[in-house]
Amino acid sequence: MLALVDRHKPLHVSIVGGEPLVRYRELNSILPALSARGIYVQLVTSAVREIPREWAHIPRLHVVVSIDGLQPEHDARRTPATYDRIQKHIAGHRIVVHCTVTRQQINRPGYIEEFLSIWSERSEVRKIWMSLYTPQIGEESEERLTPDDRGRVVADLMALRHRFPKLEAPERMLDVYAVPPQSPSECVFARTTSSVSADLTTKIEPCQFGGTPDCANCGCVASAGLAAVARHKLWGLVPLGAIFTGSVAVGEMMRRRRERIDAAPTVSTANG
Repeated sequence: MLALVDRHKPLHVSIVGGEPLVRYRELNSILPALSARGIYVQLVTSAVREIPREWAHIPRLHVVVSIDGLQPEHDARRTPATYDRIQKHIAGHRIVVHCTVTRQQINRPGYIEEFLSIWSERSEVRKIWMSLYTPQIGEESEERLTPDDRGRVVADLMALRHRFPKLEAPERMLDVYAVPPQSPSECVFARTTSSVSADLTTKIEPCQFGGTPDCANCGCVASAGLAAVARHKLWGLVPLGAIFTGSVAVGEMMRRRRERIDAAPTVSTANG
């Protein structure tokens, strides 16, 4: 894993599951090594087992705990990573709570507000992220939000972000939930990240969701956050996304040039 990181030289690494804590012994070596390289690391876990106390002191490490709604729904979906285990295992840490909003959660009025109230009160929680369920193209499932559902969730989050300071949901990011990038080629997150499977070789494309994600109904918090930045206009005129696209084009041109140079045959001569 460290060899892969050293080859790509990323600014940020996310370690996701499955469940990373299954390999906590390896992570006890990997996480400090990544931190020593100056890399920011996000570890996403269900907190099914105790998070090692020493991780709380690793610079640039951010632990994100996935929680699927209120306790009845979460425990049914995530057992054995139940509410009781999470609350026990996050002790001594400062974590980010991440919840993906599904259709089952919003059928009851006040559901998101109750969720935010419970986790905002926990001293271990420093911020809360809310994603929207991202389906695959053609998917019909109980989790999938309808257009009306998405509009209602965005409106609720717009109001709730003023009442719950730990909810990290800037207005511009929520605007992206309403009108997300329409394809991976328009998604800054997809274009700036490389996702690799657990074999450390297989690439996951076109983005972290794999398969054929329905970008028109994307609810990825990372995609929305970077899209919000890209849509910001410098001096009210120039979208940052245009600068990013130009930078990527120049970078691709330079990469192809280096590859041509590396592939060119070399001739060595000897005198005498």
